[in-house]
Amino acid sequence: MTEVSIELDLRGEICPFTFVKTKLQLEELESGDHLTVIFDYAPAISNVPKSVKNEGHSILGIDKEENNIWKVHIKKA
Repeated sequence: MTEVSIELDLRGEICPFTFVKTKLQLEELESGDHLTVIFDYAPAISNVPKSVKNEGHSILGIDKEENNIWKVHIKKA
């Protein structure tokens, strides 16, 4: 079994769609797969990781890029 790494670009999306689309993408992945979600909506940086953890997944890290872009790295439970 090979771990998959997927990138989901949600620039331009706002809450609650940022979490809804993240959750839908996670549902398509296998346990142990990695998902990197890209946001430009600042409230998503606190809301999405908290909601993802509540779903049982792990946050591997959050990277702040230039131009108010964040990448949230998630490992599916």
